[in-house]
Amino acid sequence: MTDIQTRSDVTVELVKHSATDSDVATAARVSTIGGSHENVVDLARDKGLINYLMRDRHGSPFEHTSFTFYVEAPLFAAREHMRHRAGHSFNEESGRYKELAPVFYVPAANRDLVQVGKPGAYTFTPGTEKQQFLVDNILTNTYRDAYEDYTNLLKAGIAREVARMALPVGIFTSYYVTTNARSLMHFLGLRTQSHIASFPSFPQREIEMVAEKMEDHLAEQMPLTYAAFNRNGRVAP
Repeated sequence: MTDIQTRSDVTVELVKHSATDSDVATAARVSTIGGSHENVVDLARDKGLINYLMRDRHGSPFEHTSFTFYVEAPLFAAREHMRHRAGHSFNEESGRYKELAPVFYVPAANRDLVQVGKPGAYTFTPGTEKQQFLVDNILTNTYRDAYEDYTNLLKAGIAREVARMALPVGIFTSYYVTTNARSLMHFLGLRTQSHIASFPSFPQREIEMVAEKMEDHLAEQMPLTYAAFNRNGRVAP
């Protein structure tokens, strides 16, 4: 029997960054005082300026920042992430050039399983114990069988780019994504749910897990920007 690994979490690591609130304030002030290559930290003034930029949607100063993340997530979540092209750059591991690891996603026990309502007006509710068992059992068996077929194809000399067609979207992939604060806030506004958001969002839970971990890094590195984002309804400028 083929050994596989299952996970119910995602990985998001901040690899490098050049992103501070003072970067935003410095970029904005060039409009009124001209250029200066020195970031002068004045939290009281920067807080008001950043909130003004966020409120009135003057977004370009937030683009003078950079975050690079390393992400491990199931393939279907990665594909949702990669729909965010403006202000995002992606590089992903390739099933054409490497043998893919037998790591697959199985929802955690607290993941809602049942959709109630119609598209555009629905919610999710917890499943029964039987439904949870079915999800765990069927997904795990499907993954094991699919990966065994994949390895058999490779052993038979089939090219990796062909053999990977046997693998389901629950397999984990890894990738780097680089973005700026403005594009990151746009991503968060669409891929997280919040009671303070001006506009509702209905993300799939797995991409929301990725977004939540990225949001933690934005809050840590740019606290004034993050506070203004929340204060103004979680709408990217």
